[in-house]
Amino acid sequence: MSSKVQIIIEPAKELAVKKEVDVLVVGGGPAGLIAAQAAAEDGLKVMLIENRSFVGGNMTIGLPILGFLGQKGNQIIKGIPQKFIDKLRAVDGASEHRPCPLHMSLTLVEPEAVKNVGLEMLIEAGVDVLLYAFCVGVIKEENQLKGVIIESKSGREVILAKTIIDCTGDADVAFKAGVPCEQGNEVGGAQPPTLMFCMGGVDTEKLRMSIAEEPRTYLTDFIPAEYFGQNNQFIVVGLRSVMQKAREAGYHLPVERTILITGLREGEVWVNMSRINGVDGTSPDSLTHGEIEGRKQVEEIQRYLKEFVPGFGDSYFTKMAPFLGIRETRRIVGQYVMTADDILSCRRFEDSVAVASYPLDIHHPEGGGCTLTWCGDCYDIPYRTLIPQKIENLIIAGRCISTTHEAMSAIRVMAPCMAMGEAAGRAAKLAIRNGVLPSQLDVQRLRAELFEKGAYLNEEVEA
Repeated sequence: MSSKVQIIIEPAKELAVKKEVDVLVVGGGPAGLIAAQAAAEDGLKVMLIENRSFVGGNMTIGLPILGFLGQKGNQIIKGIPQKFIDKLRAVDGASEHRPCPLHMSLTLVEPEAVKNVGLEMLIEAGVDVLLYAFCVGVIKEENQLKGVIIESKSGREVILAKTIIDCTGDADVAFKAGVPCEQGNEVGGAQPPTLMFCMGGVDTEKLRMSIAEEPRTYLTDFIPAEYFGQNNQFIVVGLRSVMQKAREAGYHLPVERTILITGLREGEVWVNMSRINGVDGTSPDSLTHGEIEGRKQVEEIQRYLKEFVPGFGDSYFTKMAPFLGIRETRRIVGQYVMTADDILSCRRFEDSVAVASYPLDIHHPEGGGCTLTWCGDCYDIPYRTLIPQKIENLIIAGRCISTTHEAMSAIRVMAPCMAMGEAAGRAAKLAIRNGVLPSQLDVQRLRAELFEKGAYLNEEVEA
């Protein structure tokens, strides 16, 4: 017997309009950071709001950026995302794009540099940035969005905008506006999050040479042992037999594979091994459980690394990611729903606005396993997946675009999200400049501008 929920009626309020802008970007992660710069390029009034004290999103939690290179080794994400990497490299905040047998490519980034450079680029582009502000509602007239309601320590206020770009990763704006959304697989199971953490004082040379010279002991998934003999900075995925020994010794490890990413600083290794099944990234109760459970898992994982993995004997904990790494929450239902078959068949679309190559990478909602499936080349992301059903003046960019659960597992990584951000920002700008709704935009004009500005598309586009 369920208990009745107590209801409190909140009195109606008059809300002050804080700002009126041309384009409002909600969310300052990989997609939003790029979208705002693209939208502001020729002088439109652009604002970006972010609920944290910094921009960068998942680029700030210790993960490498995946997906700048395709499965054939060619660079498929360019344009503003590459300019961002160039700026990071100028302050030793990023590596080059490194081919990886498992993930196609890795681009290592320094989290604190991401926060600083990201903010600097937004300010240089003329974007009005507001941190510490949550989007808690929308202003809607019939099927058109007119703005959003924000909440902060100043209370509730309104930002009006001609076009809004939802880069929240969770489709927060779309969901609040009434856009049809889906979540998880056919039974609602979503890919579980991880809580990243960093170890210092790791002898990474000992680690890589142990794998290179003793591959039978330190077997890695899909990554040949010779890769480790050639690369001073690398990712480790595997060591299953080592983990089995740890389990036999009484360790409780939440995943089937050891996943380690060397940092840009000597002796630094980021660890992607916690796994909190059943977390709903749209529920604060569930996220709180995830943080608590994740921190418990991190303690056990540290003990495992120090006792069983070469190079970690004298290592020490240095820092925890500032928030859980969420892989999956809501996805909008847009004008087109991208499928796993689109990815595995390397499908081309006439309205392609971004190209990706990352494989289907599903961390199973239950258990500790993961399934990867490659397509052999790259595939297009169509503009229609960024355009929601039922609501106008809204564009979506990032992992919550219109896809199936399976397809989302491929397009969710950061480089494709950045490319989607550029497409969304340029689309918002062109729609306003041409006096049309984003859903009515001439996509060939958008593609021509993307191509002219240096973005990669699968074929040349006539300007």
